[in-house]
Amino acid sequence: MKKDANYYINKSIFVTATNTDVGKTYACEKFLKYFAKAGLKVGYFKPCETGVIDKPLDGSKMFELTKELNKHFENVTLNDVVPYQFRLPAAPYVASKDTIIDIEFLKEKKKYLQSFCDILIIEGAGGLMVPVKKDLFMIDLINIFDSSAFLITPSKLGCINDTLLSCEALKNKNIDFEFFINLFQDIDTFDEVSKPFLIDYFGELNFLQDL
Repeated sequence: MKKDANYYINKSIFVTATNTDVGKTYACEKFLKYFAKAGLKVGYFKPCETGVIDKPLDGSKMFELTKELNKHFENVTLNDVVPYQFRLPAAPYVASKDTIIDIEFLKEKKKYLQSFCDILIIEGAGGLMVPVKKDLFMIDLINIFDSSAFLITPSKLGCINDTLLSCEALKNKNIDFEFFINLFQDIDTFDEVSKPFLIDYFGELNFLQDL
């Protein structure tokens, strides 16, 4: 991680990814533990979770971890942490069906949760261009929540293209970000196939597994 943990005090970090199933929840777990170990009171927020049957699995797991790391989070509920829960495993715009996703309501929830912590980890859904509304995408929530971003990218073949496209999208929105590689796919060939370009292009790389 390029910046010292204290840089993020009283701030929020939006954890996003190049696509779905890249490891955002795993990344949130790593970041929550990393900042807690650095002495910060951590918080967690997942505005929308889809594919919910009985309860939001990702949100519930991170909520329980957050309460272990920050006793002040025992004052909030799972519905505070994951305010929109939809059954259909699809983009929030599609999964919400007749439900209107209220952005002002989400901003209030974010402000409320941030009052219990030094740093709030916000987990997005899918990749940057996943639609929340017809004309509003996951990437737009980063600026709406006045957050910086941690972009999670995979180690599989094709990660160069996915990483560069996502980095360009964040730059075009003037979003302050760092990116982290999740070493879980094609790890036996990553050093030969993808790492040479990535290290030459970016100079240094962050890996989730190093946190």
